[in-house]
Amino acid sequence: MNQVTLGLVGVGRIGVMHARNIAALRELFAARGVDLRLKLTDVAEQHAGNVAAEVGADFVSGGAAGLIASGVDALVVATGTPTHPELIRVGVDTGIPVFCEKPVAGSIADSLPVLDYIAERGGVVQIGHQRRFDEGYLEAKRRFDAGEIGWIHSLRAMTGDMFPPSVDFIATSGGLFRDCSVHDFDILRWLTGREIVEVYAKGSNNGDPAIGAVGDVDTALAVVTFDDGTVGTVSATRYNGAGHDVRLEVQGSKSSVMVGLDDKAALRSTEPGVTFPAGETHKTFAERFDAAYRAELAAFIELVLGERDNPCPPADAVAASRVADAAQESLETGRPVRVEVPARA
Repeated sequence: MNQVTLGLVGVGRIGVMHARNIAALRELFAARGVDLRLKLTDVAEQHAGNVAAEVGADFVSGGAAGLIASGVDALVVATGTPTHPELIRVGVDTGIPVFCEKPVAGSIADSLPVLDYIAERGGVVQIGHQRRFDEGYLEAKRRFDAGEIGWIHSLRAMTGDMFPPSVDFIATSGGLFRDCSVHDFDILRWLTGREIVEVYAKGSNNGDPAIGAVGDVDTALAVVTFDDGTVGTVSATRYNGAGHDVRLEVQGSKSSVMVGLDDKAALRSTEPGVTFPAGETHKTFAERFDAAYRAELAAFIELVLGERDNPCPPADAVAASRVADAAQESLETGRPVRVEVPARA
């Protein structure tokens, strides 16, 4: 049986989720002849030790350096954004694959040297855009690629959080487009295979005044234009009281499809006799994308094993961040903003 040991850096909210998902994948990979093991580290050592005990992992002190010295086959980075560039470089220098939560860095200016570093050293880095592994998005892409939708004339993407994160988080998040809608920008590029070349954005604040006081909006809409002239909209809100709502509508010359339209969709019809959807809605993004997060890590393990190509290269993540930056600039200036189009990864 092959042995694969993952080293997880950071066991905050996302890190704990990744640790539990890795533990949940052990049986799947054991059936494929892979002994999946986990080591983890965090500056909060007691907490990290408790998490390790819960998921059957080994706690290692000393951060990423300690993990690498202990012997790991790959690095999973779930720490704060400012630490991403350094940890990516550590993994690349060690010669092991790296999975890193988005974004690559806190800004495009800080991300570009990281991309160069990875490319120059032949590093393998997968960025965490989990929607690429959601069954609904995968099926929409399959249908589009197969020609079943025809040519796309309209796209409508939306992300609605049921309740906002803390104002402290919002104050340092870079704005609603960067911390939330960047997932929609990524999925639109991924599904269509086209670049977004212009963004025009508007926003509003009708919820907690503290959100506006730290320079953000609680609701926003961006009109995006693709390089072939196709148009779409990306909307986001932190106050979707009906539940956590993530959907994508793709309308084409042959058919239309919608991702996220299931019995847990956070909306109700006003038409007589219509009861769909009737299920309990998702409350958080972790619930909505529970299976996608596991599939994302399964894909990374397959990447470590050399069984697949990189499903989310860092250049793709930076391209989505460019669109988010343009949306934020448009929001602040009130003008359409052109997006610098990068080379395809």
